[in-house]
Amino acid sequence: MKKIMTYIAIAAALCMPLSSCGDKNKNKTNNKSSQVQATEAPKPTDPYIDDAVTAESGEVYLAVADSQWKAQYLGNSDGAGTTLSYDAGVVEIKGNGDYTVSVNADTEGFRYAVSGDANYTGFVPQGMEFMAVIIKEGETKYPNAVITVNEIRVDGEAVELTAKAYTSSDDGINTRANLINRWTSKPSPDARSVDGPLYDSNGEPLDICAEYSPKIVGDEAFASWTNVEVDITISGI
Repeated sequence: MKKIMTYIAIAAALCMPLSSCGDKNKNKTNNKSSQVQATEAPKPTDPYIDDAVTAESGEVYLAVADSQWKAQYLGNSDGAGTTLSYDAGVVEIKGNGDYTVSVNADTEGFRYAVSGDANYTGFVPQGMEFMAVIIKEGETKYPNAVITVNEIRVDGEAVELTAKAYTSSDDGINTRANLINRWTSKPSPDARSVDGPLYDSNGEPLDICAEYSPKIVGDEAFASWTNVEVDITISGI
């Protein structure tokens, strides 16, 4: 029952569309969604709350959730999913160009949020259940924007990219590039890239579709981690 309730909670925080590259009918009929479970928010008495970062409209950030659902950032500094909001690398988009987004578990705010003790070092994030680069309200502010992922670094070390990240939206409001999305296996029907759309006007996958994936990095890169940085290029604005 506890596991069932966990999956119910997962369906309440952040949508991930399910779709299939290469199966037109499946794209149309299997467009259900799963969502990231969010942890408790910092309490109003949190002495480190001033260090927490909220992504504003038109800013880009790195959304993450570790395997224990304790190290999370969903773009907010209050509410759920905020333990990594301290020192989050959120960037204002000023046009086409290169940007870096990040999260950092080596902060007093994070340690306080997960343990109630800013000096506690016994918890280190392990695994990665979800990771995406997200432009807040990007579909309305920058409707043609494309996010290209250039490099992912874990604790300062670049990791191998196993596929290309596509750009899409799960809600028609926020723009996202999935880096690790375990709720879908193929690019969504609205996927776009620097190479153009991934599907033709009839919804059939183009040849380039095979190069793109909702999971572009292996799990071994996140066995244990503290800091994650993602270098991106934004184009199409």
